[in-house]
Amino acid sequence: MDAFYASVELLRYPQLKGLPVVIGGSRRREDDLLGRLRLAYPDQAWSAENLAEIPLDFFPRLTSYSGRGVVTTATYAARQFGVGSAMGVMKAAKLCPDAILLPVDFEQYRHYSQRFKAIITDIAPVMENRGVDEVYIDFTDVPGGQREGGRVLARLIQKAIFDDTGLTCSVGVAPNKLLAKMASEFNKPNGISIVQADDLQTLIWPLPCRKVNGIGPKAEAKLAAQGIHTIGDLANRERFWLMENFGKSYGAWLHDAAHGQDNRPVETSSEPVSLSRETTFERDLHAVRDREALSAIFTQLCEQVAADLQRKGYVGKTIGIKLRYDNFQSVTRDHTVDAYLDLATPIRHTAGQLLKRVDLTRRLRLLGVRVGSLMRKDEWLAQGMQVQNVAPQPQTESLFED
Repeated sequence: MDAFYASVELLRYPQLKGLPVVIGGSRRREDDLLGRLRLAYPDQAWSAENLAEIPLDFFPRLTSYSGRGVVTTATYAARQFGVGSAMGVMKAAKLCPDAILLPVDFEQYRHYSQRFKAIITDIAPVMENRGVDEVYIDFTDVPGGQREGGRVLARLIQKAIFDDTGLTCSVGVAPNKLLAKMASEFNKPNGISIVQADDLQTLIWPLPCRKVNGIGPKAEAKLAAQGIHTIGDLANRERFWLMENFGKSYGAWLHDAAHGQDNRPVETSSEPVSLSRETTFERDLHAVRDREALSAIFTQLCEQVAADLQRKGYVGKTIGIKLRYDNFQSVTRDHTVDAYLDLATPIRHTAGQLLKRVDLTRRLRLLGVRVGSLMRKDEWLAQGMQVQNVAPQPQTESLFED
């Protein structure tokens, strides 16, 4: 999907189309915007039905933002200024101070995610879910799927999604997932790009190595140190040399990827490895001086993870925490308990014990809680087992406890 979160917001606020808009900073509170509107314009009857009438001057701009929020996504107009996902909002404000800032609304994004995926599976049932805004589709056995190299079916999917939701998407068509992922970025927004096996040298090899999904910043730097900057450079290195310098498994994969080889099937179902919740604080917090605030945040994160488990029908037995200090160093700790669980109280108990294994003398920027080693709850109960949801009494007071 094209700038998915931002595009969903433009459905709500069509007057912002074509303008630089940044999504992030905080989560949307349902009545917050309407409340401000009614205060600013008390003579008008504001409701969710007339949000398109909000004057542009009313929307907050990046230049007035102060805090620790992160950009979730941005419209293409904002991206032209260098604004990108995972960037600090304060940094984005320096690049594009006049951009409009909107809070995120995950409930609305999930709603449209479900809608566009339902449309796709009606046309091409073999679909792999890759998150809220991306999927892989296997065209092989879809009637008409091979016409014009897949372009006809790609256009059909684009039109069906736009007619139902008003949202656009970009489609990459290729013999495998690796090349299709790369092709989907070639012609955004609302584009279709087709890469055949004999297009490798002309379309793929001139690209920088980072364009391969699976080559991150560290691998890119290591490749560059060896004089390997493009995918073509990578393809010219011998397989054995890559295995010797980058490890047997990763080196072999680098060689295959550079030659456009990828045998992974489209997986129509997959189970999550873990569920987690985390938050970045508006200001750095200290375990002693900000104990009450941290305790409330910690409890809320555990409750949110528990609610996610229950809503999605999972139980888990590995509890983990994540902390990021004021110098951006991150640490994690985890512990596997004896029985599966899905309630906040035992999750919080175990997570609280893990806090004793980390340095809490330094100021904290981020706190997160994770539950892993997941199993479907119905499968677990079908084995005649019970979910352990009673936390043992702690022998000593947990940190962040009131």
